[in-house]
Amino acid sequence: MKRDETPFDVPAQLGVMRRYARSLTRDDVEAEDLVHDALVRAYERRGSFDTERAAPGKGQRGAGQDGAGLRGWLLSVLHNVFIDRRRSRVAEARREAESLDRAESVTAPAQEHHVRLAQVRDAFMDLPEEQRAVLHLVAIEGLGYVEAAATLGIPQGTLMSRLSRARATLRAMEDGTAAAPNHLRIVGGTDEPSR
Repeated sequence: MKRDETPFDVPAQLGVMRRYARSLTRDDVEAEDLVHDALVRAYERRGSFDTERAAPGKGQRGAGQDGAGLRGWLLSVLHNVFIDRRRSRVAEARREAESLDRAESVTAPAQEHHVRLAQVRDAFMDLPEEQRAVLHLVAIEGLGYVEAAATLGIPQGTLMSRLSRARATLRAMEDGTAAAPNHLRIVGGTDEPSR
């Protein structure tokens, strides 16, 4: 019994593969790359072509039919490679878009903000009690001057004076011109630092 052996004659199909690749890609260079990748895959999977040919029900084919079978199989491989490349490009574009979205949503580290808030809190807590109370009622609780003065039981002018000094102290701390708090007073001298 004679076996039906048809050579795996891929070079004879290169013209057909190139034409089909050009029609898929519309670019000569990309078409050549596509044909190359399809040939690599075809040689790697040659066993599937041989298995397909030997499958029951295929019957005996003539030489012309074997060439047509190989051509159809190679074009199928080429088409699958084209689809795989397109899916890969779409997935890559999606990943790039997602990474750009993530990169744009990155926020600055909060450490500086926390440090700044701690400095403001410390400066607020270093204020004398009467200034701290006035600033708290007006700036944090939102009381008006009349209501805050009535709450503390002090005249409105005194409240305004304390509030002004508290704000000036915090502003000096903000500008970096605040001196270290000096709770001691020199008797018989001045509170000005020596130069």
